[in-house]
Amino acid sequence: MLIDLNSDMGESFGPWAIGDDARMLEIVSSANIACGFHAGDPEVMHSTLSLAHAQGVGAGAHPGFYDLQGFGRRQILGDSPAQIERQIVYQIGALQGLAKSIGIPLRHVKTHGALGNLAAADPAPAQAVARAIYSVDRDLIMVVMPGMETEKAALKRGLPVVREIYADRAYADNGNLLSRKLDGAVLHDPQQAATRILRMLEQQAITTVSGRALPSRIDSICVHGDTPGAVAMAAALRARLEGQGFTIAPMQAAGG
Repeated sequence: MLIDLNSDMGESFGPWAIGDDARMLEIVSSANIACGFHAGDPEVMHSTLSLAHAQGVGAGAHPGFYDLQGFGRRQILGDSPAQIERQIVYQIGALQGLAKSIGIPLRHVKTHGALGNLAAADPAPAQAVARAIYSVDRDLIMVVMPGMETEKAALKRGLPVVREIYADRAYADNGNLLSRKLDGAVLHDPQQAATRILRMLEQQAITTVSGRALPSRIDSICVHGDTPGAVAMAAALRARLEGQGFTIAPMQAAGG
């Protein structure tokens, strides 16, 4: 039983350090690396790619809205789908260029924060993301929310797909992430999170805050690298998964 364990990282910027990427890269199998819009800069991107490669961790782009002050968690109003498409192309290209310069393949693309939430719910930005990925490299995996607009857009475009769930976030009944403005949206207890994830994998279904089970194929599990206690949560999750017979491996395209 193969499962990918991924984390958002490379989110430091200039003199500001966010997350413990070195320790996280000893645990996870895929890294979603910020591309300079919500976080990250050329030095951070280069060092994160190099660390990931040294640990045998698959590297991917983590593009978001151009929102350094808000860490990409604010929706930038007025950006058209065409503008979003070009912003995604720009960010993938930046990370891909750095990756190529040090001989590292880029494996996947996963949208960040407010852009990811918007694309999951709205077909127009979801299709913009899929078009952007396809135009840069049609072999890049598009990481999607199961059952949401991102999954539909990726399959329509014919992109390789990985369906992802979150260990440290609660789900609304529509299958999207519960707003961070609401109590209980972010989970902090490592063992509680691991137990919840194992149940979802066993049922192949997302458990929502109301207790609903939404049937979903699950290929990858994310732990946010910027959350306090993220390394402890990732370590606990990996130990529990391996204890149940799962092998942690970099994400592999699942198809339709």
